[in-house]
Amino acid sequence: MLKSNLTQRFLLVIFAIIAAIIAAFYLYSVPLIKSKVFEIERNANHIALNNVFELAAKMHSSSQEYREQVLESHRQRLRAVVDSTAFFFSRQYELARKTGMNEEQARHYIFQQLRTLTYGEGDYVWIVDESFTLVSHPDPAYQGRSTYELVDENGQLIIPPVIDAALADGEGFYKYRWSRLNEKQKQEKFSYVKYFPEWHFVIGAGVYIDDVEAEVAARREAALTELRDAFAGIKIADTGYLFIFDSSGRMLVHPNRNIDGSIFHTLKNPVTGNTIMQDLISVADTGKELYYKWDRPTDPGNYSYEKVSLVRYLPGFDWYIGSTIYLEELQASSEVLADRILVIATIALLAASLLAFVFVNMVTRPIRKLSETAVRISAGELDATTQIRRDDEIGVLAGAFDRMVDRLRQNIALLDDKVNERTLELDQRNQQLRQAMDEISAASRNLKLLEERQRLILDALPAQIAYVDNQQRYVFVNEGYASAFGLAKSEVIGRHLSEIVGPKMYEDIRPQVEKALNGTSSTFEYPLEIEGERRITKRTLMPFDPEPGRVLGLINLSLDITAEREGERRLQAAQRMHTVGQIAGGLSHDFNNLLSILQGNLLAIQDNPATPKELLRHIEPAIRATRRGADITQRLLAFARRQPLSPSRIDLNALMGDCLALIESSLPSNIIQTLVMDEELWQPLADPGQLEDALVNLAFNARAAMPKGGELRIHISNRSVSQTLLLDEQVALGDYVEITVCDTGCGFSQEGMERAFEPFFTTRKVENSSGLGLSMVYGFVKQSNGYIALSNNTDGGACITILLPADRQLTEVRDLADSENGSSTERGLILLLDDEDDLREVVRNQLSGLGYQVIESREPKEACELIDTLPELNGLVSDIVMPGDLNGFDVARQMRRQHPKSAVVLISGFASRHDERPSDCRPLPLLRKPFSREQLGKALQSGEARTPLIQEQER
Repeated sequence: MLKSNLTQRFLLVIFAIIAAIIAAFYLYSVPLIKSKVFEIERNANHIALNNVFELAAKMHSSSQEYREQVLESHRQRLRAVVDSTAFFFSRQYELARKTGMNEEQARHYIFQQLRTLTYGEGDYVWIVDESFTLVSHPDPAYQGRSTYELVDENGQLIIPPVIDAALADGEGFYKYRWSRLNEKQKQEKFSYVKYFPEWHFVIGAGVYIDDVEAEVAARREAALTELRDAFAGIKIADTGYLFIFDSSGRMLVHPNRNIDGSIFHTLKNPVTGNTIMQDLISVADTGKELYYKWDRPTDPGNYSYEKVSLVRYLPGFDWYIGSTIYLEELQASSEVLADRILVIATIALLAASLLAFVFVNMVTRPIRKLSETAVRISAGELDATTQIRRDDEIGVLAGAFDRMVDRLRQNIALLDDKVNERTLELDQRNQQLRQAMDEISAASRNLKLLEERQRLILDALPAQIAYVDNQQRYVFVNEGYASAFGLAKSEVIGRHLSEIVGPKMYEDIRPQVEKALNGTSSTFEYPLEIEGERRITKRTLMPFDPEPGRVLGLINLSLDITAEREGERRLQAAQRMHTVGQIAGGLSHDFNNLLSILQGNLLAIQDNPATPKELLRHIEPAIRATRRGADITQRLLAFARRQPLSPSRIDLNALMGDCLALIESSLPSNIIQTLVMDEELWQPLADPGQLEDALVNLAFNARAAMPKGGELRIHISNRSVSQTLLLDEQVALGDYVEITVCDTGCGFSQEGMERAFEPFFTTRKVENSSGLGLSMVYGFVKQSNGYIALSNNTDGGACITILLPADRQLTEVRDLADSENGSSTERGLILLLDDEDDLREVVRNQLSGLGYQVIESREPKEACELIDTLPELNGLVSDIVMPGDLNGFDVARQMRRQHPKSAVVLISGFASRHDERPSDCRPLPLLRKPFSREQLGKALQSGEARTPLIQEQER
């Protein structure tokens, strides 16, 4: 009984001790473990939210960069649209003027075409002139209206401030409000406006800000899609998740498809009574967690389950990024661990009680040691052991207790490893996700910039560029190459070379293509028909062999060298004409001297009463022949630009009246003559007689080109040249009078176009055609510092365009010689100066026949000595070109100084520079060889000095 009582009492004590040990272990260890596990799960939630927030922030930064790229892309496109419009206007304006349109008609025609030009999302080009009038706009309601009539909703002017800025700056980007086509609501618009002073208007092209924002919004939606995909790979505990909503209460990203995209701003938080959206926004970026109650997917409608949420706010996107998890899930791991510990402790308590009942006498000391170990373990020393080594049940109990503690320690370590492994895995996945997003964003941005830059550069180059693979199929072409064949780039890529260039061109260039594909570059010229014009292209085919010995394809580089070849042809023609002119001028000088001798002697024979009548019958044809020869030399001098001219300001109204009467009398009745003269014409600076001869020659050429009748049209207008213009050569900038003579005949042949200005070249099949008509016109125009060009009308017939320098100041010039009435010269002593003996004899006989006494000299120095020593001299007849240092001008000045009232006449058959007479010799009459006795007499009468010449030394 005593033993039983002791056993029972001892067992009770042992049981109480073991129970106390387990309770102490539980109270001291389990709360600490639960707290640590809860903190680890919460930190994992924080890490996931922060990583997603950083990812979204980078997406926002990428979105901002994309918005700037979109704006820059639109800026470049607007510049390209305005520059293309200006180029289109320039080309169309030249073509319109060539077809006969005047400036106003050409501008109106081009503005009508530009009204239909659109690009982008229905965007268009508009043009405003310097008077602030819309001269080109696709909306008929605005076409032709003054921009001062157009105001915004507040009554403020819209366009004039933009035009003022463009006129001041030259070009720029501006914002204003404007409605879309066929809409009334005004929207914000971003436009590029450029001023073209040469055309006196500005060109504008714009894009609506809504269109730009739409592109950015699409980018933002793509970011949401990427985040939604990223959220699918992120897991918080078992059922925790991430979500995104904006300040309007729209759920942007949510794993529940029923909630994703919905409006949830009316849902209440059962804990606070506020809306759940307000509570979530209130804790954003505070670092605090929101505690609330919500339902479960397995128990919908029962808002009794506790949840906690963290929220971060991204201002750029106006996004609230949150994480949410059920509170019990955060505590689940610690609860599981506590339950396991409790089960183990219960099992240990039962085992100890059973063993104590059998071995009560053997457990006193081991139990004390065991209790000490338990105390150490309860204090957190999990490495402590009983160190009991016995072969009885006490030893087994001690070993079981040690194993229990070791297993507990292993479980705790295993749990820590799993938590750390899970945290590390989550960090790695987040890091990989961030790195992948950064690489994708950077690659996409760089690729887009590279492609856009390459496309703009290659399309802007004034060359045809293409890449063809070794199968002769197109891989790449620029805009210039595709447009040369009248195709879009998409229509060329992938097709065979022969399909694009055509069979003939392919056969012509095939050897060069095969040569390039074999690894050797080749350069050659080839003509193309581009936009109805024959163009000469210089084409270079280069093999593309990145690896030696392996040609993957060829690169084609083609340049338009039409202008270069045309310039070379014009230079050769100009050099040839200059050479011919020098030869013609030299021949004319000697020929005129010979004709003067022949004509003078023939006239002397004709005037001699002793000449037999039978001889007179043969002399008259000879005289006519000398006069015809003189006319030919005059035309040669005109071609050589060495004819003596008397340039003055020409009254075109008076001149054209006389000229038309002369032309009309020479034209048949089946040719209609039309004259169109602009109002307030400027006065050209030229020789009026030579201009009249030129117009008559052109009329005769037109008559020959219209044997069956037609129309001869003469158009005279003012023209200011302020930019590059090419006729027979490049026209100098300045003011001109433009004379255009057109007919409806057969036009110029190719040979005629190239050789029309050559002397003695003619297409007429008549015996009396000298071929000097157009060459004389050419020489007169070039000697007058003008320009000339030949062309054929598209509807048949030829056109000759002449530009003569003009003076806008309509001042009258009065010849000093006309200020007084002429008086006849008293018969007296005349000094005759000429180095040709035979010619001097002929002129001496003419002077003697006129009743003058003649003293001769063949050298200028001798003539000057005679002038100084003979006070009775009454006149001087002198050739201009003389051997030695002095010429006829010098002798004429000496004559006027010594004999101010004497008559002075200058004669010449060739004057290298006398068509540019010194100003003090311009009043003197100039007599061209050959001349008759009557012409010499009139010249002497008009050569009397009415006002003394201005002395060079006194000026």
